[in-house]
Amino acid sequence: MSAGSEATLRPRRSVLYMPAANERALEKAKTIPADALILDLEDAVAPDAKEAARDNAVAAAGSGEYGNREITIRCNGLDTPWGAGDLAAAATSGAAAVVIPKVNSHAYLEEVERQLDAAGAPVEMSIWAMVETPTAILDIRSIANHGRVNVLVMGNNDLAKELRTGVVPERTPLLPHLAMALLGAREAGKVILDGVYNDVKDAEGFLAEAEQGKAMGFDGKTLVHPSQVDPANSVWAPTDDEVDFSRRVIEAFEEAEAEGRGVITVDGRMIENLHVDNARRVLAVADAIAAMR
Repeated sequence: MSAGSEATLRPRRSVLYMPAANERALEKAKTIPADALILDLEDAVAPDAKEAARDNAVAAAGSGEYGNREITIRCNGLDTPWGAGDLAAAATSGAAAVVIPKVNSHAYLEEVERQLDAAGAPVEMSIWAMVETPTAILDIRSIANHGRVNVLVMGNNDLAKELRTGVVPERTPLLPHLAMALLGAREAGKVILDGVYNDVKDAEGFLAEAEQGKAMGFDGKTLVHPSQVDPANSVWAPTDDEVDFSRRVIEAFEEAEAEGRGVITVDGRMIENLHVDNARRVLAVADAIAAMR
């Protein structure tokens, strides 16, 4: 199955982690306007709550009560006592994808896929691979090109820990590694999500990091608090001006094509095929966002 063939235009501007052990949080998530949810069985869940969290996540994923939100389940790693059980339960839960932490190789993804298939996962269930180690950055091409992976998720906190950089303003130590992951995602035609911003009280800092992530080329951002959803949605949505300009670019291109003209200008700017492609993508993204409302 090739998840890479799936349209990459589904909005994933805001992807909110929700601790699956917290039933109140799962209930609240039904009203939060996030594009996608990651029902977390890993970091946000204590060992003695793992089994209950798994049951909650499976029930939530199959409930049909989350509207157009894309529902995923973050499993524990296969090197833990819970990983295999998490995969087996998630496989037939109705979740759109499993989120796999600390993916370091194509071979690891092959084993995840084997266990999903053995547990009866539908072919359309995809894998979101978390990129959070130096090994993952160095092996990003093979990870991104795995057929069942359709989203890469940056784990910036763990990556910073592994690199011994700490989390610093503007993420300067991480930028080369984030860029490497982006290159791998774009070469493979996959979606890639920026990592979380931890300080939920620092709205200004979050906005600055989200804008940086958008400028770098990320498709959206993983979030740790509902207050971050609206800003992320705003940052990663085309503006009215961008939509208007894109429409005029396409109209001018089609008009010039019909008249046999090779030179096109819009608002004094020379328009080439790459600008037309960008305009079409902007309109497609805007349409996809509108369809979720």
